[in-house]
Amino acid sequence: MEQIILKEDISQLGKKGDLLDVKAGFFRNYLLPLGKAQIVTAALIKEMKMEDEKIEAEKQRVKDEAQQLARIFETIGAFKVKRKGGKGKQIFGSVTAQDLVDIIKAQIQRDVDKKIVNLPEIRETGEYIAELKLHPEVTARVRLTVFAN
Repeated sequence: MEQIILKEDISQLGKKGDLLDVKAGFFRNYLLPLGKAQIVTAALIKEMKMEDEKIEAEKQRVKDEAQQLARIFETIGAFKVKRKGGKGKQIFGSVTAQDLVDIIKAQIQRDVDKKIVNLPEIRETGEYIAELKLHPEVTARVRLTVFAN
């Protein structure tokens, strides 16, 4: 038996990066010539751990950045939106996710993808809450105050 690590996904066997015990002949005659696996060594395990730590550190950095942006949104209070007014509280048109993205860019110089914005339907003046999914684990709540001019 040989302890190997897969270099790519192989159906019926495992996924890239899996540690497996396989028969020596299978490794020598199939996996090695096709470059699909290599024998596990201490150096290889150390290298894999370092790579995993790098990936985890990058994931944590992205999450921390999202949390920092969420704190900025909560500190700001409310973004103000002006629209041409109609009868009573009505406004002409509606306020869209793209409008919010443009306001955020203008006020705090941050680019936000409009796909992460969850906005209720806004067709009249008042206060609304929008949610921005900055990260799978971080959602920021942003207040929008809509005025008629």
